[in-house]
Amino acid sequence: MVDSVVLYTDGACKGNPGPGGWGVVLRFGEALKTLHGGERDTTNNRMELMAAIQGLKALKRACSVDLYTDSQYVRKGITEWMSNWKKNGWKTAAKKPVKNDDLWRALDQEVARHKVTWHWVKGHAGVPDNELADELANRGVEELMATAK
Repeated sequence: MVDSVVLYTDGACKGNPGPGGWGVVLRFGEALKTLHGGERDTTNNRMELMAAIQGLKALKRACSVDLYTDSQYVRKGITEWMSNWKKNGWKTAAKKPVKNDDLWRALDQEVARHKVTWHWVKGHAGVPDNELADELANRGVEELMATAK
């Protein structure tokens, strides 16, 4: 793994649940790639997870990745909670099914392909690539809502 990539990811939702979007800013050296999309009936947490999944999925080969998210749900889920969920058959400490386990499993698969270092960044704090990821996530929502009319 020689390629070093920086990913900023974000999710947005109009209503929770409601129409949602995800956005990704991918930097490889001087190169910049942006991605966004959305779903009609979703939650903010699902869109935060989808952003991380889609960002990692966009990488064509194994990379060293610095992934920045403003979602403590995503960062703590992947770095603190997931190992126990997997040991417990995708159940929480309270023996309840893990919410969004379909996306957590997909994220786990994508993470396995790379060497990912997880970073939390405060949302809406003026970090340029995080702000851009937020704009992209909202664009995902807006494009969905425009096609629904």
